[in-house]
Amino acid sequence: MPSATTEAFRLMFGGDPELWGIIALSVRVSLAALLIATPLAVAIGYWLAIARFRLRRVLIIALQSLLAFPTVVVGLILYMLLSRRGPLGAWQLLFTPDAMILGQILIALPVLASFALAAFQGADPRIQETATSLGATHWQAAWTLLREVRFGVLAGVCNGFGRVISEVGCALMVGGNIAGFTRTMTTAIALETSKGEFAQGIALGFVLMALALAINVAFALLQGRGASA
Repeated sequence: MPSATTEAFRLMFGGDPELWGIIALSVRVSLAALLIATPLAVAIGYWLAIARFRLRRVLIIALQSLLAFPTVVVGLILYMLLSRRGPLGAWQLLFTPDAMILGQILIALPVLASFALAAFQGADPRIQETATSLGATHWQAAWTLLREVRFGVLAGVCNGFGRVISEVGCALMVGGNIAGFTRTMTTAIALETSKGEFAQGIALGFVLMALALAINVAFALLQGRGASA
């Protein structure tokens, strides 16, 4: 194992193209999924927090239940939809990075929406009322409220990024783990470990932990600056 660890550090700091290609793909897919999912999730969270209608509580429970939805089941559903005989087979997305982005959007959406909902529900209701009384439009009042709860929303983004970049089931089902095309850090770790070749898996594991640490440090710094302001 020490030799595998040494080889892992050599791969990381030696600029191994295969290793860094896997890392780049993983980060690119996860960031793309978050960029698409975040605005929609914030809108859903705001709507569920502000609106009052009969099925609101049912929808909130359903949203929170999706937090525990297995990612491999998301991958299975997408696989059936995107396969040649599926209703979306004509799109030819299966085993492509686009399919992985679609899967990660579905995985991240409940996380982001739940955090946004909690943030909006925890905000002082007088914020929006005051903005409206001062002549703000509905959209301006909503933007004011979003600015007040931005750290709660950012916490959701951080958790969403951690969930999608570390998931393996959906990425394997709809991406296919194709070398140089759809192989992500998690699927590569699973593959290399199953082959008994630990060096690349250890290196990718270190990168995943470093990414998680960097995200949490960045979020803590943002919170500190916000509190100072």
